[in-house]
Order: sequence, then structure tokens, then C-alpha cells
Amino acid sequence: MNEVLPQPDELLFSSVEGVLVESVKVTDTVVQVEARTTVGRAACPECGCWSGRIHGSYLRFPRDLPSAGKFVVVTLQVRRFVCAEDSCPRKTFAEQVPGLTRLFGRRTERLRSTLVSVGLALAGRAGARMTDAFKVPVSRNTLLRLIASLPDPATATPRVVGVDEYAQRKGRIYGTVLVDVETRRPIDLLPDREADTLAAWLAERPGIEIICRDRAPFFADGATRGAPQALQVADRWHLWHNLGEAAEKCVYRQRGCLWPTPMQPEEPQEEAESAALSPWPAGHRFAERTRAKHATIHALLAAGHSKRSVARQLGMTLNTILRFSRAATPEEMFTGQWQGRVTRLDAYKPYLDQRWQEGCTNAWKLWEEIREQGYPRGYGGVRDYVSRTLRGKPQPVGPRPPSARAVTRWILTHPDALPEGDRRQLKSVLRLSCPPRAQGARQLEPHGQGGGRADCRK
Repeated sequence: MNEVLPQPDELLFSSVEGVLVESVKVTDTVVQVEARTTVGRAACPECGCWSGRIHGSYLRFPRDLPSAGKFVVVTLQVRRFVCAEDSCPRKTFAEQVPGLTRLFGRRTERLRSTLVSVGLALAGRAGARMTDAFKVPVSRNTLLRLIASLPDPATATPRVVGVDEYAQRKGRIYGTVLVDVETRRPIDLLPDREADTLAAWLAERPGIEIICRDRAPFFADGATRGAPQALQVADRWHLWHNLGEAAEKCVYRQRGCLWPTPMQPEEPQEEAESAALSPWPAGHRFAERTRAKHATIHALLAAGHSKRSVARQLGMTLNTILRFSRAATPEEMFTGQWQGRVTRLDAYKPYLDQRWQEGCTNAWKLWEEIREQGYPRGYGGVRDYVSRTLRGKPQPVGPRPPSARAVTRWILTHPDALPEGDRRQLKSVLRLSCPPRAQGARQLEPHGQGGGRADCRK
């Protein structure tokens, strides 16, 4: 019984009508397919009028899916038709083969759909590596462009919508993201987080029943004006996040009584008096240099050298030697702009010294703390004070105390999920004599025995 073999066009383009394969050439790396269209007429994309009048023809070379690990390139002869409608602004148009080509396309539709599927599944870099395995290598940007060219899916009006902010540029530019809470899919992005913008978006969708929003006032105002019929609720994440922030602020305010302040080392009486008289801090490079010069000059003068001889030996001017010789102590040389200099940081130095002894050695953290207290200047002054003054002071002896964030995590964690080491540290912290902190811990405890109620307001 003779078996009828399928034609090449039936094998290569079984789902495409109006294409005739004339020849197939196979080399070591490429499969070259020559084909042409066979339809008698085509519709104008501008006016939709059908035309069978041929203006000319040209060749297109769309890439197709690989075959047996070889590149497949289709040499397709297409025609250009003359539009039969005289009033149509498009005089001629090129025919498109449905399911095979599209306007300005360099790939067949089945290769394009395959790349889109890879891009949707793996996104950019991983998808590009997968296309290398398929023998159709493309860049990650090509996959992202193919995904971006897809039409937006049709979305129905959600019943429960989530409203929150997102950062286009953190700290500078923020927008609003809207999510279908039931399907957990994003719906729209608004360019800002203004109440008017949100109200206008909600007013266009009267079917919204529940708004799960952030607790920001502009979201509350926009939701009230845009969807007065909807019930406004706060989601669990924002409630827990606000609870964590309130707990951390409570612990941070009581950090002074969390751990006892270490004893300050006693300084010799002479050094303390010298430091009190000097406008420069101990260990300052200019102060040490001035004291060394004063001692050297007075030692040479006591040995019998003249002032001019001392000036020649030390490479100084005679007036400088005279100034040093008249000063009985080095502190008398600290005159001019450094004498009694007052800075904006002086009022906050005792607090910085206390926090340094408590174990906080981060200059940026110290600057943020005094900025909340009203310090008007920038970070540079605090950085210089920490690097030149505080880093020379002795650190407290003993283990470094836990941070306020660590204590907050211990309080907010379920006791059954808290490790034994953290549980012991939490008990030792709560045993310290600090009634406000202990009372706050009992109120913030989410799974306490007494069923305490936590205040989640910011």
C-alpha cells in the first residue's frame, strides 16, 4: 500500500493558509526555506477595503523556530497591493500572512510566541540563557521588549482593592499602587500619592466594596471621597508594621534604663585641670604640637641659648620665639579664633558622650539622634567630633548591650518561637528597674497570658 507523503508546506506551515513552499535547502548550520504567498487579494489596513491589484513584490526573511538544532530562515515573497479606495490616504500596502508575519516583524509568529513564553516564565537574564539552549539566542532586553509589547489583559472592576505607596525614587518621588486583593494581582499604578488622584480613580469604578489601604491621611481622604460606599480596612501587614514601629520607639525612649551606665575612669587631677583650661580637646594635633614647641623652646632658653639662636636652630621667626618665651604655660598660646570657641554641637556633646559610653559608636546614628533633638547642622560636625575626640576615649568593659530593635523583636515574637538564648536575655532586660519599659512590654506582647491590647497607631 503506497503512503502519501505530506508536502513541505504542510509540514512547515500546517496552521498557515495561503503560503506555498517552493524549495528547502539544508546546510550544516542553516535550513533555508523559500516560500511565497498565494492569496488573490488582501485588505487595506487603513480603510479595510479589499484589493486584488498588485503593485509589486519583495522578499522578507523572518526567522523561525530551529529544526534539529539548525537555524531556520524563511525567504518569503510577499506582494504589495494598490488600495482600491480613492479616498484612502494609503495608496499601497503590503500583505501580511496571519499566523506567520506581522508588520515590521523579523520573526515568525510561532517563534515570537515561544520567546514571549520564555520571557514571561523566566524574565530577562535567565530567559536569555534559556534561549541559548533553544538555539535562538536573544538578549535579555529583547525578551523584555517582547513582554512590554503585549497588550494589557482585560481586568474587571475588583471587589476588594488594596492601596499602598511605592517609590519611584526613594525619599523623593512616590506613587500609588492598586492591587486586587482577591487575585493578588496589581491593577494600576498612579503617578503620585495625592488624595485627588486616588479619588478620581475610585470614582470611575463604582463596584468596589472594600478598600484595604495604608493608614496615611491622603489615602484615607481619597478613599472617602472617591468611594464613599466602600468599607475601609487596614491590612495585617500595616497593622503589624505600625505595631513594630511603636514598640521600637517605646524601647528606644527607655534605652537609658535598659543598661546601667558604665563607670567613667578617673583622670589625674593635673590632667583634668589642664584639659579644663585648654579650649582644645586632649589629644588634638594642634594642641600637642603647641605644647611640644613650648617645651622645646623653654628647655633651650634654660640651657643658656639666646632667643636668636633658638630661632635659628628651630627654623622659626624671632617674634614666634618671643611669644613662646613670654607664655608660662602652653595654654596661654591658645588664643585667637580657638579661644572660647562655641559651636552648635556643644549643647549636644554630653549626650554624645553618654551614648558613646553606652556602646553606640556609629557617627551617623548619633547624628540622627541629635537631629531629632533639634541639632540644625549636618553630619560632618558629628563625624569629626567622634573621630577626633570620642574614639580616643575608653570603651565600656563587658559585652555590648543589645539594640532597641533586638529587644523589640524579642517582645513581638511568640514565646514558643523565641530561642532560649533570646528568651533569657529578654527576661534579664525586663528585670531591670524600669517600670515604663516593663509596662510597655506587657501592653505590646501580642500573645501574652493576660491578653494585653497593643496600640498600633503611629
